[in-house]
Amino acid sequence: MNILMLTPYLPFPLLSGGQIRSYNLIKNLSAKHDITLFALIKDEAEKKYLPELSKYCRKIEVFKRTFSPWHPKNILRAGFSLYPFLVTRNLVSGTKEAVEKEIQENHYDLIHAETFYMMPNIPKNPIPVILVEQTIEYLGYQSYADKSNRPFLKPLFAIDILKIKLWEKHYWESCNFLITMSEDDKQFIKSVAPNVKNIDVVANGVDVNWFNQTRKKLPENPTILFVGTFKWLPNSEAVDFLVNEVWPLIKIKMPLASLLIVGNSPTAKALSYQQSDPSITVTGGIPDIRDAYAKAHVLLAPVFSGKGTRYKILEAMATGTPAIGTKIALEGLDITPGKQAIVANSAQDMANSVYKVVSDVKLQKRLAEAGKEFVAKKYDWKTISQKLDGIYRQVASL
Repeated sequence: MNILMLTPYLPFPLLSGGQIRSYNLIKNLSAKHDITLFALIKDEAEKKYLPELSKYCRKIEVFKRTFSPWHPKNILRAGFSLYPFLVTRNLVSGTKEAVEKEIQENHYDLIHAETFYMMPNIPKNPIPVILVEQTIEYLGYQSYADKSNRPFLKPLFAIDILKIKLWEKHYWESCNFLITMSEDDKQFIKSVAPNVKNIDVVANGVDVNWFNQTRKKLPENPTILFVGTFKWLPNSEAVDFLVNEVWPLIKIKMPLASLLIVGNSPTAKALSYQQSDPSITVTGGIPDIRDAYAKAHVLLAPVFSGKGTRYKILEAMATGTPAIGTKIALEGLDITPGKQAIVANSAQDMANSVYKVVSDVKLQKRLAEAGKEFVAKKYDWKTISQKLDGIYRQVASL
């Protein structure tokens, strides 16, 4: 089939969860389908990655959005239109026209849009549209607004969040098929948007063979790992909680422990943590994430907001790194708590769980083996892409 895919980022290099997902699905589906990719970029330098994507895409077109989301143009658009800021910062002049020209001049069996805020770039047409929601955006922004210490901005947040909610629901109900990351997300959407036509789960995954090459080289002193891009608000919140609430408790139990925080685009606040505490290292992104897992005794994921499945949990299990996370961090993975990963929802429970795992080599081994078996069976990208391929064929026949 001929597929037109729209993404709000270039799916390479693999710096964020969205890029990881899109790249691996394109790679695995390219043997069965001809994929044309329309993607947004922030910098002309990103074009150097096009040859990697050209291996799997019949055609690629990119459209340059503002480098900073806080460009006055984006803010003014959000202030004087019905669209929320999340949409206006991803609206690029000429994109919708290019999509219209493409579908007029070439035959496509379906259009695949990653994230609801790419939907405004699709003109009205008879081609079936699949919308993939990697997370439920308005819930994440609502959580951020609720915790904000800037009360004078809350009315603006409230208006923008209402816009996000309205447009998300609109596109959920107007697309031909909606894909979520987890069964929990699916059921939530069905409860708030009963007019959704068709909906199913195509979860996130991991490249099992690639992560299987990780060779553990654990340091003598306990190393606790956090992984996650800081562009996603729940990760920034998680790091703040980890450093301020959990880490002091861990150090009481394990004074020689080290905390390694790995993630692209670290905030100034995150970078400051290593300046005030020598036991903390903030690296930003690293060339090969397996290097971080190789020296980590435990992955800790104190995530309290957002939806979807967490790559960090799947990657940890794929590398044989015991994972400890909140109920939300492990949501949608269908794990057995205590078998493939450990659930801990408070700072004290997290500290106790970390100490328990680090001090019990047999427990480390059990978690590592069960986690590896679990992701290999259910979350390898080859398996995930087969599910999406089935949906492609179903939608094309509608």
